[in-house]
Amino acid sequence: MAIFGYLEIFFFTFTFTFTFLLLCAVWRSNKSGRKSSVPTDWPLVRMLPWILRVSRRIHSAVTQLMNECGGAFEFKGPWFCNMDMLITSDPANIHHIFSKNFSNYPKGPEFRKIFEVFGDGIFNADFELWELHRRTTLSVFNHATFHTSLGRAVWGKVETGLLPVLESFLKQGIDVDLQDIFQRFTFDNICKLVLDYDPQSLSIDLPYVPCEKAFNDVIEALLYRHVLPESVWKLQKWLGLGKERKLTEAWKAFDEFIYPHVTFRDGEQNDDSKLLTSFRKAYEEKNKGSSRGLSVFLRDTALNLMFAGRDTTSTCLTWLFWLIATNPSTETKILEEMESKLQLKEDNNWRFFSAEESRELIYLHGALCESLRLFPPLALEHKAPLTPDTLPSGNYLEPNTKVIVSFYSTGRMESVWGKDCLEFKPERWISPRGGTKHEPSYKFPAFNAGPRTCLGKEMAFAQMKMVAAAIIYHYNIQLVEGHPVTPSDSIILQAKHGLRVRLSRKSV
Repeated sequence: MAIFGYLEIFFFTFTFTFTFLLLCAVWRSNKSGRKSSVPTDWPLVRMLPWILRVSRRIHSAVTQLMNECGGAFEFKGPWFCNMDMLITSDPANIHHIFSKNFSNYPKGPEFRKIFEVFGDGIFNADFELWELHRRTTLSVFNHATFHTSLGRAVWGKVETGLLPVLESFLKQGIDVDLQDIFQRFTFDNICKLVLDYDPQSLSIDLPYVPCEKAFNDVIEALLYRHVLPESVWKLQKWLGLGKERKLTEAWKAFDEFIYPHVTFRDGEQNDDSKLLTSFRKAYEEKNKGSSRGLSVFLRDTALNLMFAGRDTTSTCLTWLFWLIATNPSTETKILEEMESKLQLKEDNNWRFFSAEESRELIYLHGALCESLRLFPPLALEHKAPLTPDTLPSGNYLEPNTKVIVSFYSTGRMESVWGKDCLEFKPERWISPRGGTKHEPSYKFPAFNAGPRTCLGKEMAFAQMKMVAAAIIYHYNIQLVEGHPVTPSDSIILQAKHGLRVRLSRKSV
């Protein structure tokens, strides 16, 4: 029995000492006048105090660190926390990891632990399963009727949802959270595309749809899973505390919303233009006709596509309108381009335009790219090598070393984008001949890079141009004075407090 007494004394002493050193290190870090953003490597607690100190501004702190360290930094955590990682935003490293040595950097088991809520969807999938997802999604996107149907769906939602809701706020003379509006818009659209069901969350009464709001709780919890020791967030999950409790509730909301819509009705079995029909066929072919586990697979597939369709597009639109509102001269140029290129006014009425016509909006495209560069919807990516590797930056990686790639920082590095990297300049994306200027994905990773580049990139641009053009044509947007607009501490770079604006009608 004595041995248990000695162990109890040891663990108490160790815990007390570790906590004391951690608190001292955090206090000294806060009080120190150091101008360097590089974390101090303390005894025992290592660099953990830096994480605690910058946790409320993690993205900007990492960007400072990347600029000071040349785009790569080896972070060291306490030996028992499994927190050692390489943080990078270097385009050469991104190209190496996502393209050149792609096969050595699968998502892997650690990634799947963090993103377990997404199951076997495309975000978590590797190897054959990833190929199945990619091949099936491409087959639907390339279907003859897909883009025409998508364009009709987007304009239908603009006409019956977006404009009536904005008009309601204007008539009441109250401010509106554009971020909430965009999230509802994209949620309804992606649900119609994936589930063939419109939940009509974008209605004048702005109904509460648990699944739609659950995404916000998920993305916050997932960021903390990246920086907290696994043992800590797993304990929180087991106890039902903090962000893990919200993640569990969100998981339940997803299941309750999606499962009723992933069963097939008569007449839907052979419609290859439907996403879930195509995935059902692909799954049964892979499993030799068996439907066992099909509903779970379709749930995971639907959730991943809904996540991509709701949050990335709505986030880009939110930051676009904030950037335009703080740089009003750009709005004038967007309007002039719309009038000259598309002649949107027909018999004194606004007319809709096609995805093909949207390609003519070069300046608006540049504005969207700037929004994506400065505020990439997916702020970071998590990778780990299967075998030892040396990055172009010179950093050596052991197998399974955690690599955090900060896309947010890449867009804000002076060494990558020049001294004006923090300025909103749509002209940056216009070629000398007046066309769209393209940048390599490892320099502009807003849609990921390499083989995992987002399949819905062109679809997203078309949808965002349609929505942005409709609002800019009809309304003046004024930011609510005093309302803070800052990035959230989550893997999706939403505006932490939304984007509250006042609307006034344009004279058209």
